Amino acid sequence: MIKKIIIAILLVIALSTVGWVKQDRSYHRMFDLNLKKELLMAEALARLKKSRLILVGEHHSNKQHHRAQLSVIQALNDAGVQVAVGLEMFRNDSQAALDQWISGDLDDKQFERIFYDNWRYPWPIYRMIFEYARDHKIPMIGLNVPREITRQVSREGFKSLSQEQKAKLAEVSCIVDQQYMNYIRNAFGGHAHGQLNFIYFCEAQLVWDSAMAVYSLDYLKRHPEAVVVILAGTGHAQKGAVPRQIRLRSNLSYAVILPEITGRIDRETITSDEADYIMLELD
Repeated sequence: MIKKIIIAILLVIALSTVGWVKQDRSYHRMFDLNLKKELLMAEALARLKKSRLILVGEHHSNKQHHRAQLSVIQALNDAGVQVAVGLEMFRNDSQAALDQWISGDLDDKQFERIFYDNWRYPWPIYRMIFEYARDHKIPMIGLNVPREITRQVSREGFKSLSQEQKAKLAEVSCIVDQQYMNYIRNAFGGHAHGQLNFIYFCEAQLVWDSAMAVYSLDYLKRHPEAVVVILAGTGHAQKGAVPRQIRLRSNLSYAVILPEITGRIDRETITSDEADYIMLELD
């Protein structure tokens, strides 16, 4: 009898814990830059569910930012949204490996090697996102281009690419205007390009932004009921970057969520021209 009581108590605790986890992410605090007020993720979900693309920014080395990204994916999935996850971290030519991961055809060690072939930041801080997607059969989309292409563009310009290299970029274009140059200066800082030609640096960033927009929109053409959550660095996620390239190519609705970084990304420094929401308390 005592044994049954103990088992019952443990079961109640386990169920309560699961419920708390779900409640915890639904009650994640956000700041709505359009309404200029704090709200809970559960309150933001109504709008997010209507967006076809949701960009969630990150500092690549910050694990809390990745936890916040996962909470957005989980909340949408819990709400019954047909979610797909777009990844700055993976090249489009690694799509087959992502599909194998989601289908369970690659084990952790095999996939970790593929991850590091695509991205230089630590696998452990991203693992929870990839495991959640695999466990819930959520498609993942490689949105990046071969690194040798962006490296060459940053050093020698877009015109230096061969026709064969340009063919790998599908519909990606590279017309840098003054608006985009101003955005790059603000987002990455005046010295972000180091010794590189600033125009070439802008072209490399634009190739990146354009590719993420093109590959995301291509996925939505094939899956018209889906919502793509794009995980990308804050410099790519802001409205002047990937969202602008989406807007130039489509009328699909999107939302931008950035992580709070005091003094850089907070309610005093960011406006609705740059993002829609700030995820709070990620330090």
